[in-house]
Amino acid sequence: MTPTDIRAGFIADLTAVAPDLDPGSIGDTDHLQDDLGLDSMDFLNLVSALHKRFGLPIPEADYPQLATPEKSVAYLASQLAT
Repeated sequence: MTPTDIRAGFIADLTAVAPDLDPGSIGDTDHLQDDLGLDSMDFLNLVSALHKRFGLPIPEADYPQLATPEKSVAYLASQLAT
């Protein structure tokens, strides 16, 4: 799975959790909570959706690695590669 595929899946899950977000306006370095306005429940729903989509366990200790789309794609790619 390429980083482009991972990003597309991430953005799809993100906009499913926060449907008011415009997928085209989400920048790679936008902070999910500070810039995009996700609350803690939205974030947990996103983690759950990513777990289902990619089949990966995402431990709470790794949540900071999901702070932005760019970090999330890198994290997911590294986990998928193992």
